[in-house]
Amino acid sequence: MSTSRSPLRTVVAGTNFGRFYVDAVSAHPDLELAGILATGSPQSRALARRHGVPCWTALDQLPDDLGLACVVVPSAVMGGQGTELAQALLRRGVHVLQEHPLHPDELAETLRVARRGRMQYRVNTHYPHVEPVRAFLDAARRLRAEQRVLHVDAASPVHVLAPLVDILGRALGGLRPWRLAEVSPGADGSGGGAPVRALQGTIADVPTTLRVQNQIHPGDRDNHALFWHRVAVTTEGGVLTLADTHGPVLWHPRMHSPRDEGHRLVFRSGPDAPWLRLPTSSVVAGAPDGHSFDEVFSELWPAAVTRALDGVLEAIRDDVDVLRESRHDLAVFGAWRDLMAILGPPELIRPAAPRVLAVSELVGPPTGVPSGGGTRQTLADKGDRAEPAAATPTPPAADTNAPGAGYTRPAEFFDLGAQDHTGRTGPAVVACLRGLDPAAGPLLDIGAGSGLVTRQVALAHPECEIIAAEPSAGMRAVLASRMAEDPRTAARVTVVPEAAADLALPDRISGAVACGVLGHLPPDQRRSLLENLAAALAPGAPLVVELMGLYTPIVMPPTRLRQARLGSQRYEWWMAGEPAGEALMRLRTTWRVFAGERLVREVRDSYLWHTVTLEQVAEEAGLRLAAPPDGHRAAVPHLGVLRGAERAVLTR
Repeated sequence: MSTSRSPLRTVVAGTNFGRFYVDAVSAHPDLELAGILATGSPQSRALARRHGVPCWTALDQLPDDLGLACVVVPSAVMGGQGTELAQALLRRGVHVLQEHPLHPDELAETLRVARRGRMQYRVNTHYPHVEPVRAFLDAARRLRAEQRVLHVDAASPVHVLAPLVDILGRALGGLRPWRLAEVSPGADGSGGGAPVRALQGTIADVPTTLRVQNQIHPGDRDNHALFWHRVAVTTEGGVLTLADTHGPVLWHPRMHSPRDEGHRLVFRSGPDAPWLRLPTSSVVAGAPDGHSFDEVFSELWPAAVTRALDGVLEAIRDDVDVLRESRHDLAVFGAWRDLMAILGPPELIRPAAPRVLAVSELVGPPTGVPSGGGTRQTLADKGDRAEPAAATPTPPAADTNAPGAGYTRPAEFFDLGAQDHTGRTGPAVVACLRGLDPAAGPLLDIGAGSGLVTRQVALAHPECEIIAAEPSAGMRAVLASRMAEDPRTAARVTVVPEAAADLALPDRISGAVACGVLGHLPPDQRRSLLENLAAALAPGAPLVVELMGLYTPIVMPPTRLRQARLGSQRYEWWMAGEPAGEALMRLRTTWRVFAGERLVREVRDSYLWHTVTLEQVAEEAGLRLAAPPDGHRAAVPHLGVLRGAERAVLTR
């Protein structure tokens, strides 16, 4: 937002979580960071020096021209002096934004102080301003306007329980009437020693189940929370879920099918049940692979603090009644106080540092749908499915089934999205080519893309001649440059512009690679290519094939596949698709470039993809199909190796 006033000179009190406030104030166009109020620790003084402002250590050192104070110091209910400091600043004529939590009595008294002095005062529970939570709350409001909420299931660690109460109040349109009681506590009232305590009752007259990790490490609260905010809102039509404070937000439509004359469930969509075409789940907002913890701390949390600051500035501008505007906050902290009384004092824990797991330790790297046309990239997950507002796009190509369609306009971005996947596909392809005989002839890389995998294959087989075919001019330019930059590949890799269907095959080849290519070919061209490859393969030579995880046409809502950074810009790769005929899909790709939150470029393209399975490919080629060697199967589930001189078709 922008006010008509000069920037308000602002002090930030506290430099632990207060560091986010310091950064947000420094970057805000309507605020000027005047200084930091802290205990004078080396860390606080270093932070002040970095921002070129004084570090004050006492209230009487503050200048008289301050307009706003951010109090990020524990309140009295948490054993600190934050509320006392906030009230003193209000009496000095300084508007205040204070970090949660507060006892409702503290809040009420501070509001009275603010009202007497005609000052603005807000409590920031922070997490409702975090972008995935905001998206969840917006979707919850829309859902509530359509259908009555039947049940809520929510969970939180105890030290951020007050923000969860705030989130629930906003999602349900209020908190009252509410009543919660613990479910089956231990005989000693401790909850039976379990880390999570369960409560049931109602909030805003909606049946509610609440689960709380009522444990705290006294010196390290955040690092020992087992989970963060989770909320599922159930209605007649489906369930809206905030999977985590930092996303994603999911929608699961209700599974409901009509019955036929024989009282059997109908399993195909039609005029009476069009909703059967809906996906069983959709990502409303947030991307599982799109928000690293680095991004949470560098982007999501600072942006949330900025929104809280915007709210205070708006209240200052409009000169609102601080008591009337704080009714929701009073209800939140009243409910929080009662919940804490039900739960009792948190159990103090001092566990060792946890061993944090990556998903690859559970199921292998996420995999799914690779892009086509020489691509080495798979759809790692169903990321964001809420498309951001578009800039003026580059129009899609006219012929979406032409050689190289879908990969010329976005070629400049391809490596930004593909490198993660090629880090898995490349080693798998190399493993499948083990035992290759270079003397039998050249190796074909059909649809070599930008050469990310071609380079790995060339380095693994230093005696082998390679023909790398790529029809997209933009991709081929990167491919040629990549092969030329290394003397070990430059002398052995020949780059040609032919598409797969037009490629003139040598009489004999030592092997072939076709990753993300075969779906670009109509069935007759695909069968012809496979037959010709099978005839040219030396006895026992491998044909390595990778397909998309699309074996029948489906509706793919706009889905963010990847995001990456290059310098000061952020890049997002989106894909959408829909059936375009029998065993045929139309896939649409979009690359968006952001400077901060501003969309500065958008490049779109599209192509047709013929759905096919590895088993079909093996049958059409008349070759034997095998999975990748052990150690690669989970990482590349849509990759197989076909062997020459074998005519019996076997399934895996």
